[in-house]
Order: sequence, then C-alpha cells, then structure tokens
Amino acid sequence: MIKAAVEKKHISFDLQRLITVDDARRKLLATVEVRRAEQGIANEKIAAAGTAANDEERTKLIEEMRAIKQSAADEEDKLKEATKAWQALMVAVPNIPDMSVPEGKSDKENVEVRTWGEKPNFSFTPKNHLELMADLNMADFERGAKVAGFRGYTLMNDAVLLTQALGSFVLAHFGGKNFTPMIVPSLVKKAPFIGTGYLPQGEEDLYKTQDDDHLSGSAEVATMGYFMDEVLDKKSLPRKILSYSPCFRREAGSHGKDTKGLIRVHEFYKYEQVVLCEASHEESVKHHEELTANAEEIMQALGLPYRVVLNCGGDLGLGQVKKYDIEAWVPSENTYRETHSASYFHDFQARRLGIRYRDDDGKLKFVHSLNNTALAIPRILVPLLENNQNEDGSINIPAALQPFMGGKTKIERAV
Repeated sequence: MIKAAVEKKHISFDLQRLITVDDARRKLLATVEVRRAEQGIANEKIAAAGTAANDEERTKLIEEMRAIKQSAADEEDKLKEATKAWQALMVAVPNIPDMSVPEGKSDKENVEVRTWGEKPNFSFTPKNHLELMADLNMADFERGAKVAGFRGYTLMNDAVLLTQALGSFVLAHFGGKNFTPMIVPSLVKKAPFIGTGYLPQGEEDLYKTQDDDHLSGSAEVATMGYFMDEVLDKKSLPRKILSYSPCFRREAGSHGKDTKGLIRVHEFYKYEQVVLCEASHEESVKHHEELTANAEEIMQALGLPYRVVLNCGGDLGLGQVKKYDIEAWVPSENTYRETHSASYFHDFQARRLGIRYRDDDGKLKFVHSLNNTALAIPRILVPLLENNQNEDGSINIPAALQPFMGGKTKIERAV
C-alpha cells in the first residue's frame, strides 16, 4: 500500500531502503537487549561473589563485566545511529491517498467537481489588479520591493480598509459555526513542522532562524502544535478552530511564476480552519465536505465565481489523504486561480504529534486532523477587485463587506 502511495503521489522515496534499515535496527535492538540481560546476570554474579568473600572470582567477574559493558555500549551506539537513519526515512513515508483521488502528475490533471457563479461579461477590456490598485492608490509594489525585496508590496488606503473588512467578515461568518477563534504564532519550533508533514520535504520553502526555528506558511502548523502530546476528552471532539497568523513562504519552487502582484508573495495573512475529530474515515469525510462548504459560503457571500477541483495524486502533499482546491475566476487572465485548499490526513499528523483521545472502551486512539483555508489575504484581493471593476476604474464593494467598510459601496479615484 505504501509502494502504491509513493507511485500515486509521484514522490521519490526508497521503500526498500527503509525496510533494510528497519531490519538492521530490529537486529541491533535484539542484540542490545541480549547484552543488557548479560549485564544483569553478571551484576548478580558479582554481588553473589562479594557476599562469599571470594576476591579472585569477584575480580574475574568484574573483568568479564567490563567486556560485556563495553560490547553493550558499542552496540547501543550502533543502535542510536540506525534509529536515527530509520527515523529520517520514516518521516518521509507518504500517507495513503483515498481511492477517489484521480491519477495525475501535477495540478494540470486535477478534476473539476463543480462551478459556481456567473463570470462577469465586461463591455470593456478589464484591467488586472496591478493596474486597478495603481490607479486607485491602493498599493505600491515598487516601494514594497525597495523595502522587502523581490515580491515585496505595500497596501494603502482602501486596500487596507478592505483587508481589515475581509478579516472582520470572516470572523463574523464563523461566529455561529462553533469554531474557536485563535491567533497563533508564525515563529514555530521544528517539532510541529515535522509533525504536520512540512519537514523535511518542504524545508526549501520555509524561512529559518539562527535558532533553527522556522516561519510558518500556514496557521495549521502552530494550531496542531498547540495540541501536541495531549490526550483530549472524547466529549470535546470534534475540536473546530479558526486560526489566524501572519504567514511566510520563500516560494522556492516558483521561480518565474507570478513575479508581479499579489498572487504569490513571501508574506501574507491567513485564516485557517482546523478540525480534530474521532478516528473514523466517515467522520473525516464528513468534516472535509463541511470545511469545503464553509469556504464556498465565503466565496458565494463575496460574489466571486469559482470552481472546486479534486486534486490528483501528484498534487497531494506527503500527509494528505484527499484534497479539494477552490479556484476563483480571474478575468484579466481568463482563468481560475487557487484561493483555498481543503485537506484531510486521517491520523498521519496526530501520530507524529502525539495527539490522542481515550475511546469509550478505554483505549487510546490518535485523532484525525483536517484543515482548510478560510481566507488568504492579500491573494483574495486579486479576484475580488478584478471581478468587481467598472469601466471608469472604480470597484464595487461586495454587499457582505459593506458593513465593515462603514457602509461604503464603491472604491473610487480620489478627486
């Protein structure tokens, strides 16, 4: 099954090497246990020789004990190295994708599930978000790059108000959905990254500190780390969290892609849905659909045309069992662009992070985990501005955001 998962996800992983390393580790472990037993027997013999006051025999036994101890220490050193190699391979083992996941090597082979909304039919040539924001004094990309380097940006005026309005709208939208709102750290220790599956495979896309901590590209990492090494009350499940954090990505694998604008930036802000539920495939599937529906409700409330795609095997991460992407219509590019990703992991993350609950029969089980974007800012500004533009360059503000914009209905060029 693991071999099939490696092939379906198009991941480079030497499964035979893992089996060989694990066999060697098990053999060393058995040897170490024998040496420890021999030490125990030798200790008993030395103690018995001491009570009999037989110095010659005791001295001989002590010499033998030293040899056994040294042999045991050598074997334990070998076991430590073998265990380290085994652990490095184990964290690279992919989770098994669901049977419904289609074959494919890249996002080009994702399968469209459904679409929503009418694509705008402009009577003029629509502008892209860069032109719109420049004309309305909403962003400065040149000075942003001067300050922060490549992919840097500065939001101003109505872009700031719109950003804050989007955050307030998301919080209000989830107010009646039994989600606990949290603000979590973006500077996170290594363990939660390994536990969630971002390390070691995704290291090149993470910013790293001199203390070997990392900056997270998703609030999911810190939220899962929050529950690390805990036994949760089954009655508290499912735990539903709406987490917010600044996010950072190096975009190491995207050279030449989206080099201008707000689609792909190094620093952004994200509201993330995270769910911990009972260890049941049916529960995971139910919550996966629910999280996707939550994100679709947000897109519909904003009036943004979108489609939902089912990700193929090659477009799944290491730990994902199944994943949907929501892609918004971007008029200037005449295509859909990703705004949300909804994934479930079964117990892949929980096993690594030690997040468990005690079932009704008293047995400890690992929870299942899921996550989905609620809203990523400023990326969402791209379809929002482009789909709501007017011929005179003004932008209609979606009705859902107007209460959070002081009742303002339109962004216009200052006179």
